[in-house]
Amino acid sequence: MKTYKLFSPTNLGLLELRNHIVMAPLTRCRAIGNVANDLMATYYKQRSTAGLIITEGTSPSSNGLGYARIPGIFNKAQIIGWKKTTKAVHDVGGKIVVQLMHTGRISHILNMPKGAEVEAPSAVKASGQIWTDAKGLKDYSIPKAMSVEDIELTKAEYVTAAKNAIEAGFDGVELHGANGYLLEEFLSPITNVRNDNYDGSIENRCLFVLEVVTAVANAIGKEKTGIRLSPYGVAGDMPNYPEIDETYYYLSKELNKIGIAYIHLVDHSSMGAPIVPIEVKQMIRSNFKNTLIICGGYDKESAESDLENGICDLIGFGRLFINNPDLVGRLEHNQELSQNLKTEFFYSADEQGYTDYPNFKEPIVLEIA
Repeated sequence: MKTYKLFSPTNLGLLELRNHIVMAPLTRCRAIGNVANDLMATYYKQRSTAGLIITEGTSPSSNGLGYARIPGIFNKAQIIGWKKTTKAVHDVGGKIVVQLMHTGRISHILNMPKGAEVEAPSAVKASGQIWTDAKGLKDYSIPKAMSVEDIELTKAEYVTAAKNAIEAGFDGVELHGANGYLLEEFLSPITNVRNDNYDGSIENRCLFVLEVVTAVANAIGKEKTGIRLSPYGVAGDMPNYPEIDETYYYLSKELNKIGIAYIHLVDHSSMGAPIVPIEVKQMIRSNFKNTLIICGGYDKESAESDLENGICDLIGFGRLFINNPDLVGRLEHNQELSQNLKTEFFYSADEQGYTDYPNFKEPIVLEIA
């Protein structure tokens, strides 16, 4: 019988993981009042056989709360709320990091508390619409172009949020630099059309991201810091641009110098986005010496193949974890995967389509007398 590396223990920096499987971040919109709750603790505990869980995007500030009912980690109530989840996961031997996601221009003011602002590197409005509980689907808000003072404040908010995450019991943080949110908005020459040290050259467009990564790593430890990246991704109205390869070449080199624990690379081609060329994955793998996670469209065999070939060190699974809370066991024991994915409840507010998916049950074989 073949022995699969996918299911063997491994390390991520100082963390000991029970397998090479990562539960990727999945926005689920159950944080009523932007505070993690008991229902969310149950959801993550159900999926804690993953070697590592990365939480849904969690805002480091009120300005980053672009979606309805997403959690934050910038006040005391939110720290207390997240403690329920970290304890639930740790009590059954799991490991969990929080993804810090500032939504930037992918936002609407109706989803934000009083006094908050929709911010971005530049006042470039995203095309498309976003759900608001108050008035249904609305066009994205026109963002405010961040001043230098706004940039400094936002960096400080990331640091505070990272410290709050450690206080809440998380094993580390992942900075969301993908999917069209604030950090990626600084990387792209389409969304970053400033006229200062943060735009123009590739080095300037990477500056804010690298400053945030450095500040967080200095605050909580580089071994507890990771980042998610999505070269060639188009989520959040992020068109591709000619300097993509050069941008991520430079960025991955600089992230390696900082020495953070991991890069989490997203390939959304299985969902219709442009393919991330294998050469780009290999380039990042070559430039970055610590752990590389790749997520997107994997099954058991393709995951094992990329691990064996050294393309990456850990494999992220996303949607399969929604309706297969025991995904690790199902994959390992060749059990049937649930196809009952209730997409209409992805972003609703209660347990339906969230914590009510069952674990695998062996079919009952009736003996005929």
